[in-house]
Amino acid sequence: MVYEATMCGNLMIISLVLNSKNLHTPMYFFISQLSISDILVTTDIVPNMLHILLHNGGTITFISCMTQFFFFCAAEVFECLLLTVMSYDRYVAICNPLHYTSIMTNTFCVKLFAMCWLVGIVVTIIFTVPPSMLYFCGPNIIDHFFCDIIPLLELVCSDTFIVHLEIYSVGIPIVFIPTTIIVVSYTYIVLTVLKIPSNTGRQKAFSTCSSHLTVVSIFYWTMFSVYVVPNKGQTLTISKILSLLYTVFTPLVNPIIYSLRNKDIKKAIQLWSHYH
Repeated sequence: MVYEATMCGNLMIISLVLNSKNLHTPMYFFISQLSISDILVTTDIVPNMLHILLHNGGTITFISCMTQFFFFCAAEVFECLLLTVMSYDRYVAICNPLHYTSIMTNTFCVKLFAMCWLVGIVVTIIFTVPPSMLYFCGPNIIDHFFCDIIPLLELVCSDTFIVHLEIYSVGIPIVFIPTTIIVVSYTYIVLTVLKIPSNTGRQKAFSTCSSHLTVVSIFYWTMFSVYVVPNKGQTLTISKILSLLYTVFTPLVNPIIYSLRNKDIKKAIQLWSHYH
């Protein structure tokens, strides 16, 4: 039910953005791309997870395991970068509104979107290829509901120092540079909004950012909890629950957050239901 709701919610967002002229703006273009990423993540993880749960375990070939990890990693890195681009979009809209249309052109938005996917795929290749060349000789049971890098490396018999070094040298900038850009963007946004004299103006400015900020908070909190914060005191059960949050829960709530807290999307839904 959760998987079906996730698919329906994200497909609805994509359909509304494609078919509603009032949603043909950079912000909604990026929201539709976020929905595509969420569909990719949940489709990559959930069907196989349901098979494992129904059969009290399951088998997967090594190639299928690395393929699942590749698509998961590519979608997550893309989403990380896309949320950063969306924060820049909100920064330009609020802090430099007179030049918004000249800065956030269709061509520029497509270039940003393409760059996010390109960087995501390059980073994913770095994350996927070196571990796939390691020597797996010990137990072949992954104590997880999908093929993630941490449980995979626990099954390796050869030295993983170089692989860990590559992952951290690429992973840390991919996490902290976008986080820094988002924090700086929202610092400028808050300072600009506080200068608005009227309460109505301030509320309107904050409302355009609240949905994005909520999505960013959920995404980064779960990702930091699993991959950045030391997990020595973290049990496997807690690690799996946190993994469920960003592979199942986040793709479900993203369209809900954007549809419930967005007047334009509500209006588009009403118009769609009226015509159908």
